[in-house]
Amino acid sequence: MDQVKHGTDALFILLGAVMVLAMHSGFAFLELGTVRKKNQVNALLKILVDFSVSTVAYFFIGYTVAYGVDFFSGASVLAEKNGYELVKFFFLLTFAAAIPAIVSGGIAERARFGPQLAATAVLVGLVYPLFEGVVWGGKFGVQPWIKEFTGAEFHDFAGSIVVHAVGGWIGLAAVLLLGARSGRYRKDSTGGHVVSAHPPSSIPFLALGAWVLTVGWFGFNVMSAQTIDKISGLVAVNSLMAMAGGTLMAVLLGRNDPGFAHNGPLAGLVAVCAGSDVMHPAGALVVGGVAGAIFVVMFTLTQNRWRIDDVLGVWPLHGLCGAWGGIACGIFGAPALGGAGGVELAAQVIGTLAGVGWALAAGFVTYGVLRGAVGLRLSREQEFEGADLSIHKIGATPEREVSW
Repeated sequence: MDQVKHGTDALFILLGAVMVLAMHSGFAFLELGTVRKKNQVNALLKILVDFSVSTVAYFFIGYTVAYGVDFFSGASVLAEKNGYELVKFFFLLTFAAAIPAIVSGGIAERARFGPQLAATAVLVGLVYPLFEGVVWGGKFGVQPWIKEFTGAEFHDFAGSIVVHAVGGWIGLAAVLLLGARSGRYRKDSTGGHVVSAHPPSSIPFLALGAWVLTVGWFGFNVMSAQTIDKISGLVAVNSLMAMAGGTLMAVLLGRNDPGFAHNGPLAGLVAVCAGSDVMHPAGALVVGGVAGAIFVVMFTLTQNRWRIDDVLGVWPLHGLCGAWGGIACGIFGAPALGGAGGVELAAQVIGTLAGVGWALAAGFVTYGVLRGAVGLRLSREQEFEGADLSIHKIGATPEREVSW
């Protein structure tokens, strides 16, 4: 029976890893559909190569930092329990690799390729695993301290804070250090500020990316149980309800705009990750709806009023909706609102603020050092030509766009 259990657990978490791996193609197509045509090839290449760099960094460094486990053993040892520890690494790697995938959308269209890969290695090898280890690996005694202080540990079932808020706030730091795309914000002849529109290049590709992410998210959330005996239909239905709430609110406030509509479900799913195992489905619907509203309102403010050129809106979507999800877990996870309990609002606020602070500081340090050492931006001429031709020497339609 133990052999069957080990094999079932290994298959369960492997399927989760494959579903979340598929989400990275969603990141790629969401970015491809949002950026201008001259940057589509770059969008696809970044996600693929970032994932490969993440794999190496997390295998040799990051996983050990987070959990104190390494794989410097013989293959026969690694294959024990049907290789469960290996597929668990694979599953958690797909979470870790989401950090550079999130950042990629914010800095699209003007970032150099090499420095971003260097940042990926640092973020996935060290920055993310340190916070992951605190929350999920029991490192540094932080969780026991929070429990002693508030009565409960910080609860983040599937990564509203650990993955999404951390990625989103690192992304904000990178966007601020990189600066806006050339010509995005300018002054007119009267001295007034003008925002140049850069509409999505392909709504179908944007929608495809959103759909792939949405479907894969059920592996992201449900398989966070990590063993078959802990699987919960509550997590699945809460994810569904948050997705629906985020979509409907984004369509309503976004006035049927397809960009908002397809990011709405993602906002809801980001927010529900933390408390998807403790909320009532009605609470998850509200959490998702609030997240959809946060994305629409804050994306508009960020782009138009504050003139922060976050191309895919990764700070509102992942940073702010993730932070909302961490706090919402403490509200809607309470028995008074139909939740399962075992969470405390004070603990959720502490954990959320810690994640935001760590990510923002690490983002400024990582990208600040790279900017000072090697530079982050394409030249003005390269940006005008587009990242596809400047970096990869081929466009998305090579019969018309070739650079030698």
